[in-house]
Formats: sequence, C-alpha cells, structure tokens
Amino acid sequence: MKTGLLNLEPPDQEEFDGLLRSARTRLNDALKTELALESRFTLAYDAGHSLALAALRWHGYRPAKKRYIVFQTLEPTLRLENSKWRLLDLCHNKRNVAEYEGHLEVDERLVSDLIAVTEEVLRRVERLGPVVPRG
Repeated sequence: MKTGLLNLEPPDQEEFDGLLRSARTRLNDALKTELALESRFTLAYDAGHSLALAALRWHGYRPAKKRYIVFQTLEPTLRLENSKWRLLDLCHNKRNVAEYEGHLEVDERLVSDLIAVTEEVLRRVERLGPVVPRG
C-alpha cells in the first residue's frame, strides 16, 4: 500500500531493536553536558528520529521518501501530543538548515526540551513491546 508518504512493510524485530539501541546510545550521549551544545542537539535529534522511525516500523510502515514524516506520525503511532511532535519537527527543520546551509542556531532551552521529548518518546516506544508479525 502506498500513501505517497508511507509504504506498508512488515515490521522486523531486529531492525526495531537496532533503532532502539541506537537511540538509547545517542540519547545517553546527548545528556553529557561537557559536549558542545550543537553536538548534544544533533545526538538528541538523531535519537528522536530513530525512535520515531522505530514506532512507525513497529506499526508496519516505512517512510516512502521524506525523513520528516516519522515525526508527523507520532500522534497515531504513540499518541504523542501535537506540541511534542511539533518540537521534533521544528528540530528537524533546524537540522536541515545546519546540514544544507551550515548554520545551526540552538540554545540550552531547545536542547533541554528536545531531550525531554525524546526521553518521553523512548518510554512510549519501549511500552510497545515486541514486534508482532503481520501478514
């Protein structure tokens, strides 16, 4: 099934576990205040993206083209409030500016908020439990 933004694809436990493992490592590193703020932002953003992708994959979907769609699916996949997934989406836009224009503007408050939302997403993804094959 193609919606244009999502493709239906059976979930895979190994992929799910790998995304979770990667997110935990990055989130743990994002908490290290001795790192540069920009590095902490990037680590927390990457952790959030891995977790959002894990939630989407658990439900049997994969993004077709656009990276940002994983954040916009957090309401239906994890029942995450709009304000929280929108923060992740805002961070995605900041990440893109940094990636493609070489300018990253973040402050301690944004990084702290990003980490807090990512920690909440982690808890919700962990509660999903093992992948259930669909067929």
